Amino acid sequence: MDTPRMTRSWAMLALGTCGQTASTTALYGLAYLIPAFQRDLGVSLAGAGLLVSCPIAGILLGLVGWGAVADRYGERLALTAGLFAATAAMAAAAAVAAGDATLLGLLLVAAGAGGSSVNSASGRLVIGWFPPGRRGMAMGVRQASQPVGTAVAAAALPPLADRAGVGAAFGLCAVLCGVTGAAIAVFAVDPPRPGGPGGPVRREQPGGPVPVPVSVSRGRAVAARPPSPYRRSAGGGHLWRLHAVAAALCVPQFVVTGFALLFLTQERGWSAAAAGTVLAAVNLAGAGVRLLAGWWSDAVGSRVRPMRWLAVATAADLALLAAGAVWPSAAGTAALLAASALTVSTNGLHNTAVAECAGPDWAGRALGVHGTGQHVAIVLVPPLAGALITGFGFAPAFASAALAAVLAVAVLPRADGAARWAGPGAAAPGTEAPGTAPAPLTGGASPSGSGAAGPTARR
Repeated sequence: MDTPRMTRSWAMLALGTCGQTASTTALYGLAYLIPAFQRDLGVSLAGAGLLVSCPIAGILLGLVGWGAVADRYGERLALTAGLFAATAAMAAAAAVAAGDATLLGLLLVAAGAGGSSVNSASGRLVIGWFPPGRRGMAMGVRQASQPVGTAVAAAALPPLADRAGVGAAFGLCAVLCGVTGAAIAVFAVDPPRPGGPGGPVRREQPGGPVPVPVSVSRGRAVAARPPSPYRRSAGGGHLWRLHAVAAALCVPQFVVTGFALLFLTQERGWSAAAAGTVLAAVNLAGAGVRLLAGWWSDAVGSRVRPMRWLAVATAADLALLAAGAVWPSAAGTAALLAASALTVSTNGLHNTAVAECAGPDWAGRALGVHGTGQHVAIVLVPPLAGALITGFGFAPAFASAALAAVLAVAVLPRADGAARWAGPGAAAPGTEAPGTAPAPLTGGASPSGSGAAGPTARR
């Protein structure tokens, strides 16, 4: 990868990461406002919890649609429009924050639907600008924005709501989404595509005609859209298995993140302040683990192999945690802290694998479907786990999370699927440097920016 392209790639990664951080703060950080909701709006604890879930419901509504927009019209448009829509909804929420809770809930649903464009399109932006040998690390950086966004919400939203009311907290969320949306609108550049859908066919390249299927629309030649990657003949079963694995791995992640504080305070006798401080540090460590997992996948040329080992480690650690919940021990507490980092380690890997397998013309929709399955799990896991803990204690909940990780290992494909997205080097066939072979779209070693072989597609 030449220096200008490398510089642009890192700039696009920074924009995608900032967009994801702002979206996470605004949509996933509202749980820190539950006391303010009760104080300012006069709602019950259940009502406050319902308000917190409203943006998640909006995300579920918008993921696939924004993915289709990104596939058809580009990542920049999808990200900008979605973040500006979230900005408008959050600004309206700030204006009516002390009024009707029902209207506020509807506005938060709208904010989630707009902000979900980041989940579908920012991953596309990162994947499109990085070659296979660097995507794992790049997506690790992008995924690390989620714990960072949560940390920003924890640090900024409660004190702001205490001083100026819950409306001010919504106003800050609107500002974050608006600033990042404007930055993306001005500076983001869609990654090049190999004759993307609806785009003109490159006919006269230095290396000869571009072998892209064409059709004619309104008197001009356009690239034909590749078939859906969900067709059985195109390896659709591989994608569905990745979706199932990601949803299964959400179970241990949200059992641990949702109830770690409660376990340490109720079962281990820690103070809330001490438990919160330790868990905050462990969550930041989890962001580092995501980076290491991405680097590992680049180094071994596979997304599936590191995912399998990390899921096995997660299952073993949660089994130890379940035993520690029955027989109190320091090992059980250590297992809980390790689980806080392990359970988030695979997020970047399966997102990268889905985008690579789907290809540049379908990655937005595939990531939308991928995120939808995960968010269904996010909505269901906390209340079900809470009911299990209330009725039977922590041990069955942690054991169930371990079983979910085992299920993920069983469902995970044995090897990486055929890569339909070879990388930036394959975006303009015939423009490669003299003596350099084009990056293959399916299988083989794809050149990385350092000249090392990227992930080898395995059927």
